[in-house]
Amino acid sequence: MSLMLKILGYLCLCAGVPCVHLVSWLPCQFTDERVFVNSDGHTETQHLHREAVLQFGPTGAAPLSPRAVTFLITGSKLDLRRFLEGAEAEHLDCELRRFSTEGLHWPVQGGPGYNRWFSCTLRHARGLFTVTGFLRHPSDHPPMGQQDYHSWPAIGDGETLTTSVALIIKTQSPSVRAALGSQQKLHCQFAVDHRGPNVTVEWHRQHRGERTRLFSHAAHTGRSEGAGVSLRALAGGDASYSLPFAKITSEGTYICSVSVLPLFVSLDISLNIEEPPRVSLNVGPALSLQEGGEQKVSCDAEGYHPLDVEMVWYVEDPAVAGRRVGAPLPEVLQNVLLSSHKHNQDKTYSLTAFFYLQASPRDSGRRYTCSVSHQSLRVPVKKSFLLTVEEPRGWTGNLLLGLVAAALLVVLFKLLRHLNSGRKQVQKKPY
Repeated sequence: MSLMLKILGYLCLCAGVPCVHLVSWLPCQFTDERVFVNSDGHTETQHLHREAVLQFGPTGAAPLSPRAVTFLITGSKLDLRRFLEGAEAEHLDCELRRFSTEGLHWPVQGGPGYNRWFSCTLRHARGLFTVTGFLRHPSDHPPMGQQDYHSWPAIGDGETLTTSVALIIKTQSPSVRAALGSQQKLHCQFAVDHRGPNVTVEWHRQHRGERTRLFSHAAHTGRSEGAGVSLRALAGGDASYSLPFAKITSEGTYICSVSVLPLFVSLDISLNIEEPPRVSLNVGPALSLQEGGEQKVSCDAEGYHPLDVEMVWYVEDPAVAGRRVGAPLPEVLQNVLLSSHKHNQDKTYSLTAFFYLQASPRDSGRRYTCSVSHQSLRVPVKKSFLLTVEEPRGWTGNLLLGLVAAALLVVLFKLLRHLNSGRKQVQKKPY
């Protein structure tokens, strides 16, 4: 964007006009094309990035920039700005390109009867939506036919092209993150500048090079194939696709395409499955060990997707960890081992991080924590336990334990003798 366009944008914002539906123009990049035959006889296309302005106003409105190519959108049945409501101009990326209809006519004509076509794509910088519209510029010159892109009419710097919007397609879900088992609605809507258009709507899913058709509907025949789109909603321009139960195999790029000859446009919607891990320890919240004892401590992260997960064990003294100033950082354990990734039946993954804990008196009272990070989590999941190390018994302790055991044996022996003597007396009694 040139310095002049930036200054105009800042002036517009400072004037208290921050929203797109109130702004009368947008800075754009016009990707022009020069198609030629090289010395080897092959057709090549050179892309030229040029400054442009998307301006809304009446026919004959003065251009805002004397050097940029101005695409002046005049009033029609379709107002492109209505599909951008709520967005700020500074959050929109605008791109314009030429489009070839291969000599075919648009059902709605105005003026000379010939048209030059351009596509305009507006993407929200924060991924809130993507909008593509087709701009129709009436022309006195007939198209060249199927190969009209070999000789695009030249567009000079500072030239103004008066256009109207013929077709618009929009999605409010360019990128979707879904949990396993969730229901998703992939948004896609369209609008045409005339009634009863001969429109064909299709949905495809593409994943790892394989393309599958999910749904299709042709208005001129009324025939539909597949499922997931409401025909009643489709009649009003809502072509959204419903996914009733998201699975790992549901991942991929979903393509919503709308065709109203001679125009064809599609939008890509990426669907990614993100399932958070279930984290657990093989010990309780408190662990007691005798000095010198050893315990295998495991942290299990189960049922997560996608594959990448980070597992860290660290230890800290809870007595000083709560200090706001001067508290030492937790100590990351270096003797941690990782199991191999386990691929579960539902296509999720599991991983274990474990270590062997050698009980030492200096570690008594310390807290051990397993921290698990995954892209499905806003914050890591943490599981902890508190270690208590007991001192080993000395010789006096062992002697006392032996005496207690011997006394118990004596008592047990006397009890058995008493029971046996009682039985003998019962047997000697006459009947």
